[in-house]
Amino acid sequence: MPVIWVIVFLVLMVLELISMGLTTIWFAGGAVIALILSAFDAPIAAQVIVFLVVSTLLLYFTRPIAQKYFNKNRTNTNVESVPGQVGIVTADIDNIAATGTVSLNGMDWTARSKEAEGKIAKGTKVRVLEVQGVKLIVEPE
Repeated sequence: MPVIWVIVFLVLMVLELISMGLTTIWFAGGAVIALILSAFDAPIAAQVIVFLVVSTLLLYFTRPIAQKYFNKNRTNTNVESVPGQVGIVTADIDNIAATGTVSLNGMDWTARSKEAEGKIAKGTKVRVLEVQGVKLIVEPE
């Protein structure tokens, strides 16, 4: 059984090196602990349970910390940076009629008010609350 855990560990490490997304490294840690158990002839069921428990604990407790330090220079994509920005309504927003556009950073976006039956007049400054597909959900500033 130790050979299987070594193979599992190596496969998980290769996948982590390819993805660099801090996704499989936690399971590789679980595989190491399971490998240690297998070296002491622990039952296979115990090895699998420990693999799953250790992997889950590592994922839950250390992933947020690792992401904080390893992804600190990550830049938001265009869509991720849109919420919170301010734009100008270029065509009246009417949720019931499903009309409205907002100009934001030189680009026109389809827009809807956060209010279910909301209307916002052309020329109003609006703050983007979220992006749903290709539509901005906005509220007057």
